[in-house]
Formats: sequence, structure tokens, C-alpha cells
Amino acid sequence: MSVPTLYGVVFALALAAGSAAQAQPVVVELFTSQGCSSCPPANASLASISNRPDVLALSFGVTYWDYLGWKDTFAKPEFTQRQVSYERSLGHDGPFTPQIVVNGASDTVGNRLGDVERLVAASRLMGPQIRVDGMTVSISAAASEHADVWLVRYEPRTINVSVARGENEGVTLPHRNVVRELTRLGSWSGQAASFTIPPAREGLATAILVQKPNGGAILAAYKG
Repeated sequence: MSVPTLYGVVFALALAAGSAAQAQPVVVELFTSQGCSSCPPANASLASISNRPDVLALSFGVTYWDYLGWKDTFAKPEFTQRQVSYERSLGHDGPFTPQIVVNGASDTVGNRLGDVERLVAASRLMGPQIRVDGMTVSISAAASEHADVWLVRYEPRTINVSVARGENEGVTLPHRNVVRELTRLGSWSGQAASFTIPPAREGLATAILVQKPNGGAILAAYKG
């Protein structure tokens, strides 16, 4: 093989590796409540993009509408706190539903599917590479950043909930990609690192997020 041809092969391989390194899903987080009458269209928005290979769609149930007469069956205080942590950097005084946050850096009202699709189209993750092998998560070295590493376990299917009270009384609400577990695995400082994760409960999918602390931007993501 001639030297020019060899250089061409090396360059092509480098381009291919670079393309693979950039192939990370855009993280779309919906903060929703079964007690919120405006939320069903947002649940539909998330469901409509949940099967896209370039999107990691996650539905977080929040607790602050439970007092209206219906306690959200998927909500957890830590999910509410995750949403609250975003609001200052996104320019809001407090949380609201339905809210969709994209890559931790931009947001819109969750029932505006056109806005959601535009934010997804404009978003890219260029951070470290994440690999999950059994019970080990490996994160590659990259530009020095202090970040949190999050383990997300969610149900990659549609779950229907019949609401008996509150604003959505009598309505059956479909939910897609409901988050069941959110666990901080530790910190990442830009050096290659590994973390141990427990086996997933039956029926749950695994996602990993590398994210700047306190509701900062998401740097990298993996979906299983």
C-alpha cells in the first residue's frame, strides 16, 4: 500500500471514530404530574419522540400538585428537586408543569412539540464517551470538567394510569419512559473513571448522565 493511500485510510478511520464519538443521544426530560390538567399533551409530546435513536426521553413525575386531590403514582421528592435545581439557570422563578428540559441547558413548555423538536435539532452532546459493560460504567478522559455522574433507571414502554380524582378525574393518562430510580454515582473530573452499578430490576432500562453540578448542562449521555 502506498504512503498516500495509507494516509487516506488513517484519515478515514479517524473521521469514522470522530463520528462515533459524537453519537450521543439528546437528553429530553419531561417534568409532569398526573394532577395537572395541562400535562397530558406533554406526555404525548414525549411519547412521540421516545423511539428516536438520537433522543433519550425521560419522564419525571413531580410532587407539588399532589395536594389538588390526586397523588401522582410515579412522583418522588428527588425528581421534584431535580426540576427545581434547573430553574435558576434557565431563568425561571420556580418550577412549573409541563416543562421539558433539553440537555440541561434549554427548556420549553412540554406541550409545544414543535418547540421541543427544534431544541432537539439544535442540541448536541460532545462530552466524554460512556460505556456500560455489565455492572461497570466507564467514562473516558476529556477536557477537565467537574461533573456529577447519574444513573437513571426507567421503563421503556407505555404505562396507562386511570386518574380517579383531581383535575384529570376520569381520564386515563398514558406515560412513556417513566423514571423509577435516580442515583448519583459520584464525581467525574475529566480523567478516565469507572463506577459500579447494581443490576437493573426486571423491565427497567439504564441511562447514564454526566452533568455539571446543581442543575447544570449535561455533558454526555448513554442510553441502554
